[in-house]
Amino acid sequence: MSKAFTKEDDDTAVIRLDDLPHSRHPNLVTASGLAALNQRLEQCQSDLGALRSQTGNIDTRHAIAVAERDIRYLQARIGSAILVDPETQVPGVVAFGAKVDFITDDDTRHTFRIVGEDEADPARGLISSYSPLGIALMGARTGSTVEWRRPAGSVDIEVLAIRFPRATPAK
Repeated sequence: MSKAFTKEDDDTAVIRLDDLPHSRHPNLVTASGLAALNQRLEQCQSDLGALRSQTGNIDTRHAIAVAERDIRYLQARIGSAILVDPETQVPGVVAFGAKVDFITDDDTRHTFRIVGEDEADPARGLISSYSPLGIALMGARTGSTVEWRRPAGSVDIEVLAIRFPRATPAK
């Protein structure tokens, strides 16, 4: 991990961590994905405030540097976010924000929603539009078969249903 140390007037070292890398892809987000980014930012800002009230030992200074780095990352991601309204998507065609039911060539059924990179969590059924599965599904229509190229080998999948969950208002 790369760190830069600077001296303060009171002889305490300040740690600044390198910024986290940003994706080269457009930062498409769902309404829930943007809300989650904002919640993470608020939590990091709250954590930073609590850390700054503690004594300045090296562990605390490192935790402050991590929080500051994460805040910079989240602010940049929120600033570059492109909110995609599910109402603007063409029905029957897989696009960003779609929830897709499909079956693989071994008769295994799956449901995934195509979301932004920061929201992706395959264990919760959320995949990035830039993932191999997201790329395979984008543009497919109900009833079509597409090839999902995976490291373990390609699999043919048939799209069974496509729906676009409505954005829910923030609470």
